[in-house]
Amino acid sequence: MHEIMTIEEVAAYIRVSERTVYDWAQKGELPGGKLGTTWRFKRDDIEKWVNGRLSQSQGKTPAATAAATSLVLTPERVVLLDRATKDEVLTKLVDLLATTPFVKNRDELLKGILERETLMSTGIGFGIGVPHVRINSVTDLVMAVAVCKKPVEGYTSLDEAPVQIVCMLAARSDQHTKYIRALSSISSRLKDQHVRERIIASADPTEIYQLLTETE
Repeated sequence: MHEIMTIEEVAAYIRVSERTVYDWAQKGELPGGKLGTTWRFKRDDIEKWVNGRLSQSQGKTPAATAAATSLVLTPERVVLLDRATKDEVLTKLVDLLATTPFVKNRDELLKGILERETLMSTGIGFGIGVPHVRINSVTDLVMAVAVCKKPVEGYTSLDEAPVQIVCMLAARSDQHTKYIRALSSISSRLKDQHVRERIIASADPTEIYQLLTETE
């Protein structure tokens, strides 16, 4: 990545639209400046800004945790399923993550996810599953979400509630703090029963993305 970034590069890095980057820059919310009529951003400044947004999620407001989620998820990585087994859901989410530039080895990611599940199911309760792994073939934290209209077959949970929302996180091996904060962020957001009910009822991936990342 270049030391000086364009709007397009910043949008790809933080997983938001170019329009959002432009609006944030115009409002002074994102560190950057104009060279003539063109926005440019220092990589170090953007990385510090991202880390600051993520760090706000720990022990802070729902708005801060949703902001952290928006940095690792896009509407394109939200999928709606009718009926599926646990392995089918996990494979589908791995395939979604493998479309990003951050996953270098799809098969290694799938192996890591499945091995993690053999240790203990990632059904955390409230109808939520959070499969996750840290491996070297992932270059940065990334997320995909599946919403199942019927309970996922074979996905056990701590409270025995049927799992219908599955949020998969993959990160680089050394991204421990960022990884834990993202797990905390999505878990905090989905503890809201109203949010869960609206997500399960929705037929629109973009609406689900907004429900996970909106700052109420």
